[in-house]
Amino acid sequence: MDLSPVQKKIYLYFETMIRRHGSMPTLRKAAEDNGVSHAAIAQTVRVLEKKGYVSRDGRYGRQIRLLKKSGTVGEDQGGVRVPVVGTIAAGLPLYAQQEWGGSLVLDPSLFRGGPLFALKVNGQSMKDAGILDGDFVVCEPRQYAENGEIVAALIHHEEATVKRFFLKEDGIELRPENPEFSAATYGFGEVLVQGKVVGLVRGPESF
Repeated sequence: MDLSPVQKKIYLYFETMIRRHGSMPTLRKAAEDNGVSHAAIAQTVRVLEKKGYVSRDGRYGRQIRLLKKSGTVGEDQGGVRVPVVGTIAAGLPLYAQQEWGGSLVLDPSLFRGGPLFALKVNGQSMKDAGILDGDFVVCEPRQYAENGEIVAALIHHEEATVKRFFLKEDGIELRPENPEFSAATYGFGEVLVQGKVVGLVRGPESF
């Protein structure tokens, strides 16, 4: 496939919403569910149209149709296909990798709701939360978090990590779940939440 991780994620979102609700969501709804701007969704749709993955009636048509067959991008028989969008550190922050890392097929009875994405874990700083090196964390796209939630976050817009989130008076604390690692506090503008961790798929290295 010739789609970027973001384009694949949005296409998966569209396909999931059509299967569940029988219709395409509005671009505004898609933007809200994916935690991005309306303009970003519109631009992604234009790229998907140009690459032959969707079509719409007229240049600014609101009616969007998916052109790829079921299973090409979205769900496999009996499971939900979730994109793996890169690697994330459970240890020292890791430089954010934007490449497409394949996909996971998850049990739909365990992973419900809107669009999801997965990240492969590198490191042991979250081992006491049961997140081990080589595992895959399944995330719900979000740009906010409640205190105590485990999140995937970008630090300084380039370093990716998975930690517990705490909002403090002087900044944002990202706390590990391993006594060998220390918590770190960053300025409010230095941390961008990418998603809340809602599940885990054990990696082969962890068995």
